[in-house]
Amino acid sequence: MTTVDFTPGNYRYLPSVFQYSAGVAALPGYRIERVMFRNPVPLKAGFAEIAQIIQGAGQPLTAFCACELRSPAPFDDAGFKAFNEVYVGTLTDWGIYNAETKANPVARSNVCPEIGGPPEPSFHAFSYIAEGDAGAPQFVISGSAEARDGTAPYAERIVRLNDTSPGALREKAAFVLGRMEDRMAAFGHGWKDTTATQVYCVHDIHPFMGEEIVRRGAARNGLSWHFNRPPVIGLDYEMDCRSVSVERAA
Repeated sequence: MTTVDFTPGNYRYLPSVFQYSAGVAALPGYRIERVMFRNPVPLKAGFAEIAQIIQGAGQPLTAFCACELRSPAPFDDAGFKAFNEVYVGTLTDWGIYNAETKANPVARSNVCPEIGGPPEPSFHAFSYIAEGDAGAPQFVISGSAEARDGTAPYAERIVRLNDTSPGALREKAAFVLGRMEDRMAAFGHGWKDTTATQVYCVHDIHPFMGEEIVRRGAARNGLSWHFNRPPVIGLDYEMDCRSVSVERAA
């Protein structure tokens, strides 16, 4: 996997699908700052608030490098595609998404709270590039669930589809952990560099947490377990991770 520089935003990214990149890392001389909203902000209003925060920090809108979304419920394939087309519309307006090449440098997670979720797709958090070298790795790895790469329908790519037995969940988790490691490795990093790891699952992860998560180093700073589902029907387990120097709530 080869990263690509997105110089208007002062970061590099790992190409993936049109709706998001597989991860981002700040270029030398820059750092990543993460802002979490205390309450989910609907997509349109969220973009407006994000623009205000980024520009208020003296950075261009192209500095927007990652976001964490919350949706009411998992989408089917068609619904997910339709949502993503709306989402990238703003990124096009901001000079980030290239509609011709379908190149999207922004990393993303999009998950669905099982209880008390928002009534419409909303922002939970976002990250942007700021000036100043943090002296430590600065990256955000996009959320990934247990679906193999490809263009076939999700149901044909999901690891152990419709199986939430302990053995199947462990296999799903191992697949996703491996994907996190591959994405970090593309930037020259690993679990030892992370400042936070998040898992999204409504099933019991305790049977494999020690061997598959902690032993690999994925919980070196603890683990944030969100009682959320991945964004597409049929998926059961998702993770993301990051190394960020500044985090705050808005």
